[in-house]
Amino acid sequence: MLRRRSWLIGSAAAGISTVRAARATASAEAHPWLPQSRRAGQATLRMLGLRLYEATLFTLDGFNAERWASQPLVLEIVYRRDFKGGDIAERSLQEMRRDPGFDEAAASRWLPFMRRAFPDVAAGDRLTGAWLPASATSRFAHNGAAPVELQDPAFGPRFFGIWLAPHSSRPELRAQLLGSSVSASRDARETRETPAGGGR
Repeated sequence: MLRRRSWLIGSAAAGISTVRAARATASAEAHPWLPQSRRAGQATLRMLGLRLYEATLFTLDGFNAERWASQPLVLEIVYRRDFKGGDIAERSLQEMRRDPGFDEAAASRWLPFMRRAFPDVAAGDRLTGAWLPASATSRFAHNGAAPVELQDPAFGPRFFGIWLAPHSSRPELRAQLLGSSVSASRDARETRETPAGGGR
């Protein structure tokens, strides 16, 4: 018996970039940097039709998207094109400046660190970052290299806010990475704000 396969072909949305995301499976393994974590969401960043990278966010159970900066997380990026490490650092700093609380004085410390943490990458390379708020530590590793760390309570929220903060320049990517955490946080807020008896 012949089986026919149908392929769905979707057109890209207008604009300089589109984000295509895939849901993480419930049986996804925990990231080794964050035991007992799970994949919260996955997304692919495209620009002008070109696939730039695929990102995966790992969080612990009970993760609250509204308080993301106060909870440990791991963000893993697999590049699909070649990039210079210096360009990644410069672009990251540019995006971090979108944070209303950005401190320009800190940029002189953060940029050299990012240039050291982010080497040149080729298609297929993996860059892993972790934010560990309990120790105010940001950790990064390229492929299987030894991790590089920075202990700075302001850096982590600014850097990972590129993807996860409400002011992110990629809101669709943010929504897909946070996945069900966004809905869960919204439901919890609505439950708190709705008076007993249906609000009468």
